[in-house]
Amino acid sequence: MGMARALTIAGSDSGGGAGIEADLKTFAALGVYGTAAITGVTAQNTLGVQAVELVSPEMVEKQIDSVLSDIGTDAAKTGMLGSAGIVRAAARALRRWRVERLVVDPVMVAKGGEPLLEPEARQAVVDEILPLALVVTPNLPEAAALAGRPVRSRADMEEAARRIHALGPRWVVVKGGHLAEGRAVDLVYDGQGFFELDGERIDTRHTHGTGCTFSATIAAGLARGLDVPAALQRAKKVISWAIAHAPGIGGGHGPTNHFFAHLADA
Repeated sequence: MGMARALTIAGSDSGGGAGIEADLKTFAALGVYGTAAITGVTAQNTLGVQAVELVSPEMVEKQIDSVLSDIGTDAAKTGMLGSAGIVRAAARALRRWRVERLVVDPVMVAKGGEPLLEPEARQAVVDEILPLALVVTPNLPEAAALAGRPVRSRADMEEAARRIHALGPRWVVVKGGHLAEGRAVDLVYDGQGFFELDGERIDTRHTHGTGCTFSATIAAGLARGLDVPAALQRAKKVISWAIAHAPGIGGGHGPTNHFFAHLADA
């Protein structure tokens, strides 16, 4: 068997901490061959997003077709999709190529609050992308948007997970990092029951791209043949280590250490 392959469909982060750049670094650190379909280009650093320019839906679809018609993939993930047209184009291609191990990181806002998904695109994500997802990984603001209700407590997280699961994804991971206090506990729901991914809350401002890195680690695990619970457990360990060993780059929300991911297999 050759090297495991993973495709990321997401935006470019010029600062290298999130998006395509974070995904490809994470894939490489975990021994997975990464390919990419770029949905948009951002002018961005640790201080914020200064500009966003989206790629045409047709070009996004052509990138996915090009990769999957030749190289193929063992798993895929989506990040910033940007517009309803891009969402629909990506969904068309994912259905056409019957990509089954899909991780959806429903990127809606940047760390600094900048919107990264046009409002009309949110409904397209619900209608087109979530039904294709094996795993979806919303943070609390994203879970609230998808569930249509505030998420401020453990009980809210459970209700949001149930509502999001009803939209089609087989596994829902509601990330608890935005809760104000306590450990960083993510809640996982598979339609039958709940379990927790427990991690230490690390007091740091260097958390840029954590959602991208977490979802990329899940996709890499799935590409290498792990089942969903094992891929989730490893991803939680990787992201905790990556945050704890952040390189301290930039004057704002710095990136995590993507290259710490290889220690998950140590």
